[in-house]
Amino acid sequence: MDFSATVILAGLILALLWLFRVKNKKYKLPPGPTALPIIGNLPQLEKGAPYKSFRKLSETYGPVMTIYLGWQRTVVLVGYDAVKEALVDQADDFTGRGPFPFLLKATRGYGLGVSNGERWRQLRRFTLMTLRDFGMGRKGMEQWIQEESGHMRDRIESFKGKPFNPTSLLSCTVSNVICCLVFSQRFDYEDKDFLCLLDIIAEILRFNSSTTGQMFNLFPWIMERLPGHHHKVFARVDELNNFIKKKIQEHKDTLDTSSPRDFIDCFLLRINQEKDIPTSEFQFDNLVSTVLNLFLAGTETTSSTIRYALSVLIKYPSIQEKMQEEIDTVIGQNRCVNMEDRKSLPFTDAVIHEVQRFLDIVPLSLPHYALHDFTFRGYTIPKDTVIIPLLHSVLREEKQWDTPWSFNPQHFLDQNGNFKKNPAFLPFATGKRACVGESLARMELFLFMVSLLQRFTFSCSGGPDSMSLVPESSGFANLPRRFELIATPR
Repeated sequence: MDFSATVILAGLILALLWLFRVKNKKYKLPPGPTALPIIGNLPQLEKGAPYKSFRKLSETYGPVMTIYLGWQRTVVLVGYDAVKEALVDQADDFTGRGPFPFLLKATRGYGLGVSNGERWRQLRRFTLMTLRDFGMGRKGMEQWIQEESGHMRDRIESFKGKPFNPTSLLSCTVSNVICCLVFSQRFDYEDKDFLCLLDIIAEILRFNSSTTGQMFNLFPWIMERLPGHHHKVFARVDELNNFIKKKIQEHKDTLDTSSPRDFIDCFLLRINQEKDIPTSEFQFDNLVSTVLNLFLAGTETTSSTIRYALSVLIKYPSIQEKMQEEIDTVIGQNRCVNMEDRKSLPFTDAVIHEVQRFLDIVPLSLPHYALHDFTFRGYTIPKDTVIIPLLHSVLREEKQWDTPWSFNPQHFLDQNGNFKKNPAFLPFATGKRACVGESLARMELFLFMVSLLQRFTFSCSGGPDSMSLVPESSGFANLPRRFELIATPR
C-alpha cells in the first residue's frame, strides 16, 4: 500500500472514530470497554463462547454494560437482579425483539419469533391460547407425549442392549410432539421426509452456533455478498418452509370449521374470521413463519436437553439409581406417568431442573431490542440498541446457587427433601418475551425422562468417567456432545 493510500485509510478510521464518539456523547450509556471502528469489541470476546467474555467484562464494568458487536451497539444485562429488573419490573420497555439477521431472512419478518408491536401481540396471544387449549383439550398434549413415549421405548428396545447414538431418536420423539400439535400427525422414525426435516432443523441450530453463523448475524450485509455455507443453509430453510406450505394446503383442503384438529386449523379459522379486518395479523405468511418458529424452538432445544440428561445419568449412576427408586416407589415400572405425579417425585424433578440449569442451552437468550429511547438504572438505552439478557450469568450466579459450577440437584431441594423453586431458574427467559413453549417443554422433559427410567438403566461402554458434560460447541446454543449409550431393560 503506498503512502497516500495509507493516509486516506488512516483519515477514514479517525473520521469513523470521531463520528462514533459524537453519536454516543449525547446519551448517558452504560459503561463498557473502548470499541474499535467497524469491529467494535469483537477482538475482546472469546471465539465461540462470547457469554464467558461478557461475564468477565462485567467484573470491571458492572451488571449493565455497553458492548459493540461490530457496528451494533449492545447493552448486556448480567446477573439475576439486572435481568429481572429489566424483563419483569420494566417489562414494557424491554418487549422489543432484536432484528436477529438469520431469523429475519428466514421468515422475512413474519411470524412470532422476530416480530414486534401489534403483530407480536396478536400472534403471541393466539399461540399461548392454542397451546393451552390443546393441553386441556380432547386429545391433549400430555396424552400425545405419553403415546410418543411408548414409540420411543419400543425403538430403544429394538437395539437389544447394544450401544447406539440417541441423537436422531430423541429428535424424532420430541419433534413428533410438535407435529401432533401443528399437523395432528406423527411420523414414523424411519420416514425419509421426516428425517430430512429434522436434519434441516439440526443444521440450522449448528449454523447459528458456528463462527460463520455468528459472522452472518453480525455482518449480514457483507456475508450476503460473499460465497459460503450460509447460502446452503438458507436453501434448506426454503425446503422447510415448502414442507410447511404443503401441509397448510392439505389442511385447507380438509378443513372442518366445526372441529379444528390442530394449530394450523385454528389459525386458518382465524384467517377466515378476520379476513375483512385490515389490522389483522392472521394471514398466510404469518402462519408459515409461526409454524417454523415452533419447530425451530421446540425440537432441537428439548431433544438436546434430554440427551444431556442421559449423559448426566451415565456420569452419575448414583443419581440415576436414586431417581429410579423414587419412581418405582411412587409409580412403579408399568403405570403410565402423568403430570400429577411430578409433585410426588421431588428428587426426579430436581434433577431435571438441574440438568436445564447446568446445560445452560441458550446462554445469550434471544436478543431484545430498544424500540424507543428509555432509561434503565439511570442510563439511557437509545432506540435501536440490541439488549442481551445474559441467562448464563443468572444460571451460574454465585449468590443464587450454592455450587453454581457443579452439577447439584440439591439446588432444588429443601432440608426435608421437598422440591423448592429458585427465582433465578430462567432457562426459558422471563417477562413478556419468555418462551411461549415453556409449559410444553417442561411437560416433555418430565414425562419422557420418567418414562425412560421406568423401563431402562443407562450406561456406556467406557464407563461413567468417559462421559463429558462439557458442550461439544457453544455460541448461540450450548450443544451437548454426541455419544453412544447402552439402554439395559429393567
